[in-house]
Amino acid sequence: MPTLKTSHKLLCFWFIALILILACGTTAPTQSEVIPENTATPTAPTSMQTETIPEATVPPTASIPTHTEAIPEDTTTPEVPISSGDHTRTITYDGLERRYILHIPPNYKPSQPTPLVLAYHGIKLNAQEMMRISGFSAQADKDNFLVAYPEGSGTNQSWNGGECCGEAMMKKVDDVGFTRAMIEDAAKLVNIDRSRIYATGFSNGAIMVYRLACDLADLIAAIGPVAAAPATSSCNPSRPVPVIHFHGDADRLNPYDGGTTSGGREFMSVEDGINLWIGLNSCPTQAQETQTGNIIHRIYAPCQQNAAVELYKILGGEHAWPGGEAVSQQVGEPTDEIDATALMWAFFTEHAQP
Repeated sequence: MPTLKTSHKLLCFWFIALILILACGTTAPTQSEVIPENTATPTAPTSMQTETIPEATVPPTASIPTHTEAIPEDTTTPEVPISSGDHTRTITYDGLERRYILHIPPNYKPSQPTPLVLAYHGIKLNAQEMMRISGFSAQADKDNFLVAYPEGSGTNQSWNGGECCGEAMMKKVDDVGFTRAMIEDAAKLVNIDRSRIYATGFSNGAIMVYRLACDLADLIAAIGPVAAAPATSSCNPSRPVPVIHFHGDADRLNPYDGGTTSGGREFMSVEDGINLWIGLNSCPTQAQETQTGNIIHRIYAPCQQNAAVELYKILGGEHAWPGGEAVSQQVGEPTDEIDATALMWAFFTEHAQP
């Protein structure tokens, strides 16, 4: 019996020990599952750095404002950058839709104030014809200045030069006001040297620039009429305006000696027109005269405020632009002894607004 009880006690002891061992064995894994918390710490921050600071998003967002806020050099003066070449502009002035072509030379720099020449075509012509017969765009490309070629109004594309010509005169079109508006429109696109705005014109266009010298002397620095004398009975410029005039003495359409043409138009003689401006500019009445071939050149200077009056008289010259292209063979062939465009630009360069 003592042996049986002893065996029973040993069995119970081992049974309890086994239960304890098993119980301890099941709690060990619980601790091992908690431990990985330390191993997860390095991986978690690595994941967060990659997501919150993506490499591709930082540089682009920083560079965009720099590009957007930068102002290109060629837009600092004009409102809109513009390329070289010919640009047709349309504006409405005094209830009329008006058009002009703006020529910009290849070396034009928007940061630099640039001279502007206004070039007015003859009656029944247009801006393109003025470009062709005068060659002013080629001169502008060579010497880096701007040219605006305005177009007249009405069926015959005429200009109101005072007492001539066509519908523009009869309807009293305000071509002086249109000229001012055109200059302001061009100034939105290009950097104009306000002290060096000049005007030239052929035939009816020449009559127009004479009127501009009378009525717009605050803007026009000098004029270069070709093949027409003034056609206004009164002229009161606000300042002396330099004049360089070209005219053939065999011109049938706008006669050198003036008078009435076969079409019934009355014209001031070229000599009377020159004498008018000699008086307005307070120039000496005695000219410095030279003659080369068929070209007589007269200079009346010095005048007030550095003004001058010059006349190129072409002996046998017809109704044409000297050194340029003919309007037509019927109208008249130009002389090739002088280049009116080159001579005119040289004259303009000597006469800025005082």
